[in-house]
Amino acid sequence: MATNRRKAKGAKKEETFQERVIQIRRVSKVVKGGKKLSFRAIVVVGNERGQVGVGVGKASDVIGAVKKGVADGKKHLIDIPITKSNSIPHPINGVGGGAKVMMRPAAPGTGVIAGGAVRTVLELAGVKNILAKQLGSNNPLNNARAAVNALSTLRTFHEVAEDRGLSIESIYI
Repeated sequence: MATNRRKAKGAKKEETFQERVIQIRRVSKVVKGGKKLSFRAIVVVGNERGQVGVGVGKASDVIGAVKKGVADGKKHLIDIPITKSNSIPHPINGVGGGAKVMMRPAAPGTGVIAGGAVRTVLELAGVKNILAKQLGSNNPLNNARAAVNALSTLRTFHEVAEDRGLSIESIYI
């Protein structure tokens, strides 16, 4: 009976992560015998409850590349604060390579107004109401990384109050 308790206590609750492939590319490497073809998969992993990550996987077949991308995405998970209205606490900008992403909180019922890779990242992060715009680059990997960069720099009112040594009420005044 003690072993059952140990198993129950030691067993972590397994998070259910969703994964979405943003892009699959066939890439080639020039070697002595000619060209060696492989695949690159960009995958976004998230639990729709405030955790999201972007991963890249390369393999000689598509399925292997996607598996590696999922594993990489889980390694690079970030936690993001989501408000009661399923939005973000404040406007934010993010940069990834040549891509810039602008995000603003939106009123309940607005939905996710974003394009391409940024939309996928926001949906898998669990954000339901947000306005976002991709600027600079059309590259899905850089746009996804810019979105993750923006989301990782978000701060809650509680964190800001703590950093400033104030109470939450004094920030609203």
